Amino acid sequence: MKKTVCLIGRPNVGKSTIFNRLIGEKKSIIADNPGITRDRIYGNATYKDKTFLLIDTGGIDMGRDNFNEDIKAQAMIAIDESDVIVFIVDGKEELTSNDYLVRDMLIKTNKKVIVVVNKLDNPQKEELIYNYYELGFETVIPLSAIHNNGFDKLLDEITRDFNENEQIEEDILKFCIIGRPNVGKSSLINALLNEDRSIVSNVAGTTRDAIDTRFRYDNEDYIVIDTAGMRKRGKIYENIEKYSLIRSLKAIERSDVCVVVLSAEEGIIEHDKHIVSYAISSGKALVLVVNKWDTIVNPNEQIKKWKQKIANEFQFIPYVNVVFLSAKTKKRMHMLMPEVIKAYENSCKQIKTSILNNVIIDAMNLHNPPSYKGKRLKVYFVSQTETKPPKFTFQVNSKNLIHFSYERYLENKIRENFDLTGTPIILQFKNKGEAK
Repeated sequence: MKKTVCLIGRPNVGKSTIFNRLIGEKKSIIADNPGITRDRIYGNATYKDKTFLLIDTGGIDMGRDNFNEDIKAQAMIAIDESDVIVFIVDGKEELTSNDYLVRDMLIKTNKKVIVVVNKLDNPQKEELIYNYYELGFETVIPLSAIHNNGFDKLLDEITRDFNENEQIEEDILKFCIIGRPNVGKSSLINALLNEDRSIVSNVAGTTRDAIDTRFRYDNEDYIVIDTAGMRKRGKIYENIEKYSLIRSLKAIERSDVCVVVLSAEEGIIEHDKHIVSYAISSGKALVLVVNKWDTIVNPNEQIKKWKQKIANEFQFIPYVNVVFLSAKTKKRMHMLMPEVIKAYENSCKQIKTSILNNVIIDAMNLHNPPSYKGKRLKVYFVSQTETKPPKFTFQVNSKNLIHFSYERYLENKIRENFDLTGTPIILQFKNKGEAK
């Protein structure tokens, strides 16, 4: 299972800059004003083939207003869910009462804590880190986020124990039920299991934890993972809901297939697309479910309109099948598991190299790639290099000649010739002779 690491510290010590360096993109807002990062921000970081979930938190302040209390609560949740905690302090300033407040919170966790002394831009000042051992933690690392110094040592320390005591998960299809609060996820699982395993309530956010349940379907074993409702960060105010997103992200990582639940009553909103994007970015197979279909008048007429609406709103996943059902009445429930199994099997599909190359040659003969400055893309060889999701590596004369529209054309041709319904696929282009 992917490990979780969080960045903790008082305001303006450089957490967001460090976060952006670790994930390799500018996702956190960086400014000199304290308190810019209000909520937990998430990203994936990779170092030496080890990938972990990274959380950036708002700066913890001693202020008594509700805003600071909310930031503190968010940080405590991140601490609670993390395997490693990176405690960041400002190397240009003396330790403050806020630093000691954070220290007191972390000592109680009994978790691995790495103290990072940021803003040590002059290597001659690194000897100052010994002053920070008084915080009481064993590991203290000097770092300059601005100059990108010290990150290898930090990442070595973060990932040092990641391969120890890892539980090998069973080779069994696992799928999670994700979606906004109150779309009927727990009811859907109860209908699937035919028993009340999860608490069902019309109060958004009742399901706090990810719950794994093993069951049998068609003489095979499966594991379904129920998750807390994924609510937009700006709307997470009550403590019961603050756990939802990080635990749902962990459930996605452990799953082979993600079942994204929409509400027929409420329709499609922008956040439904965000939830789908979490699964896509993790490379997971997908099934869309429109629940509460029993509330729809003239369902035969409405299903055509819903299919068109889904095609318009989810243009980025035309390969995903949709199941319309009612968890409450169990009508059309029999359609769910076949789609889950199909999406999983397609994500594991292996395509013969010879057949794949014939498809690509035919596609390029049918529609030549556009030329750029007198040069035209040539594909020498194609092979499938990974599964879950399927990844296809193209050996080409120059990967800089790849236009996104032609890449999409090649993907469509692959999907036309091979049933890859329900799974994303990855097209990778490498120059001929380029090292792996």
